[in-house]
Amino acid sequence: MRVTEDGPAPPRVPDSTLADTVLERLVAAYASAADPVAADAMRAYMKDVAPFLGLKTPVRRALSRTVEAGLPRPSEADCTAIALRCWELPEREYHYFAVDHLRRHVRRCSSGFLPVTRHLVTTVPWWDTVDLLAAHVVGALVAADATLTAEMDRWSADDDMWLVRTALLHQLRYKERTDTGRLFGYCLRQSGHPDFFVRKAIGWALREYAKTDPDAVRDFVAREGDRFAPLSVREALKNIGA
Repeated sequence: MRVTEDGPAPPRVPDSTLADTVLERLVAAYASAADPVAADAMRAYMKDVAPFLGLKTPVRRALSRTVEAGLPRPSEADCTAIALRCWELPEREYHYFAVDHLRRHVRRCSSGFLPVTRHLVTTVPWWDTVDLLAAHVVGALVAADATLTAEMDRWSADDDMWLVRTALLHQLRYKERTDTGRLFGYCLRQSGHPDFFVRKAIGWALREYAKTDPDAVRDFVAREGDRFAPLSVREALKNIGA
């Protein structure tokens, strides 16, 4: 990973004929269905994080299927190029396309793809993209290569709250494979975090694991609950009680 004085440099966008085709189709399809009135409402709902085209989810997904129809499966370089080029476009729907594309094809990506996800998580960040990247892309990469847990350890202590949230949520789909030492450790490390999105993520991560081992979560909260914000405790115990 290249590093500048301000942190990791943006990943390089590789050459990709497939990305050229996807982006050409994508921009044409999405732009033709834009709805300015809906776009204003979506932008307001998402707190002005980015402009929108105004594509409602069913419409966007239908258009995405036409964009990808008949195309070959992507390589890791294709996935990188498609994601980064989508992120360079201002409208949020292009970011959603990139996230959906990565969710479908993450198994074609190696551990070397993690710096790309870091860039996506920290660039134009908001819960609508970060949470899906955490659970479905970062989580899948770490599950496939345990050496990446060291990077999750670093993210869990980072100054960037979206990297912290990603580290907290990356095991959401692990169930019995959850590394409880890391789950509980990350939660404790950030128990005093001032931001709502981190406090909420702590509770969500614990609540999700409680579906697999409610006693472990109940005992953890009973033991350490005084260290957490009420929001985190409430979310953690939401379905299992005190």
